[in-house]
Amino acid sequence: MANPLYDRLFGRHAGSDRSFLHLKDGAELNYGDFVAEAGRFAAALREIGLAPGDRLAIQVPKSPQALALIAACVQTGTVLLPLNTAYTPNELSYFIENSGARAVVCDPASATALQPVAETCGAALWTLGASSDGTLAARAALLEPSTTVAPRDGADLAAILYTSGTTGRSKGAMLTQTNLLSNAEALVAYWRFTDQDVLLHALPIFHTHGLFVGTNVTLLAGGAMIFLPKFDIDAVLEALPEATTMMGVPTFYTRLLEDARFTRQAAQHMRLFVSGSAPLLAETHERFEARTGHRILERYGMTETNMNTSNPYDGERRAGTVGRALPGVEVKVTDPDSGAALPRGEIGMVEVRGPNVFRGYWQMPDKTAEELRADGFFITGDLGRLDADGYLTIVGRGKDLIISGGYNIYPKEIELLLDDQPGVLESAVVAAPHPDFGESPVAALVPQPGQSIDLEAVRAAMARDLARFKQPKRIEILDALPRNTMGKVQKAELRERFADSFLQTV
Repeated sequence: MANPLYDRLFGRHAGSDRSFLHLKDGAELNYGDFVAEAGRFAAALREIGLAPGDRLAIQVPKSPQALALIAACVQTGTVLLPLNTAYTPNELSYFIENSGARAVVCDPASATALQPVAETCGAALWTLGASSDGTLAARAALLEPSTTVAPRDGADLAAILYTSGTTGRSKGAMLTQTNLLSNAEALVAYWRFTDQDVLLHALPIFHTHGLFVGTNVTLLAGGAMIFLPKFDIDAVLEALPEATTMMGVPTFYTRLLEDARFTRQAAQHMRLFVSGSAPLLAETHERFEARTGHRILERYGMTETNMNTSNPYDGERRAGTVGRALPGVEVKVTDPDSGAALPRGEIGMVEVRGPNVFRGYWQMPDKTAEELRADGFFITGDLGRLDADGYLTIVGRGKDLIISGGYNIYPKEIELLLDDQPGVLESAVVAAPHPDFGESPVAALVPQPGQSIDLEAVRAAMARDLARFKQPKRIEILDALPRNTMGKVQKAELRERFADSFLQTV
């Protein structure tokens, strides 16, 4: 039996001298050497007792060795459990215990703090640092590269990715070989990736975007990556002339636009800029085009599904939308109560179906049945609408919907108006408990650098353009909106912050 994911992404590159990783210090790693490094880690994983189907939790700094360890998981059939490097030992204990991970690999600097957690969960603890240091790196360095590949098929589990857990406990999304490979194939074709592409990679590799989109697309196309440890504006601008493509979160693009060195000339050789993981403001889209001549390609994906939709490579990239369904993927908007499909233009629950959709939640059959329909459609939890041409606009999360006095309020509608006001960089609208209406909207505004916001003018604009029940009765100016590592606004944190907005004043 073959191992489709390994064979297509890694095995076919064995012995190749084509450049794969361009590193910050000027060093390069070719495909053949990378596959050999992965083989050494594969030998190490087998030596420490991991078998196909075992889970390996990884919380390590981004590095070529970390990527080789991930490849080794595919080679050995080990189920990858990539974990956010910002998680604390207390947070990690849930993921390790819930997944039943046989082993944990962490940064050497975290070993002392994680040792008690690993012991409590019955997992072996190994380390891997950003400089090829650590106990697992040392073990792998002593071994010959393994060429043995564990037989797997498309239905076999390749990874478990835990959702962000903004409400309740995080859920482990089970992703199969077919989920990952089919999505990489669709994106390579849709975004026109070839072996001549060089991706500027400044994303983390514990998340779908940097790992299963950026990395898998590059591996499948046979291109190269400028592999930066993180987004650093100086490093990105220095590397940009060597790249043809870039994937990022909206923050990457706003930071580039804030830097005078980022000019039309600096971006003229680029083929493609992609944005995702959080909504891109239409203003950012328009400013970027005005500055560079490039229209950012925005797409829509989730932990459970990888990528679902994308604005077209050839064709109109519509600001404020996430494009059409990718080839092989179906998208519909339904009534949240009945599940019936809604007409184009109406707001409802976004549902998706395709080979990219996950197998279910790890050890949560009831939650799986609740969100994954028998016909294969996944209820995303996102509210959206499809226009006449099939372009999808996400208007918010279902849990972000505000019901005030029996009226539905979609925060995105208010945010779009607020974002257009003079001096406003961005906004977020959340619900706060209200003794009369059940809940009522509250707005947080972030000013443009060096500018102030006239709140009376903002209120006047809302009074002119929004029904009274939609108008936030409280508006706060913040230095910045709370975000997670992928740039998503943490509305749960804002809801908690503004929870008493009306309880004592009404």
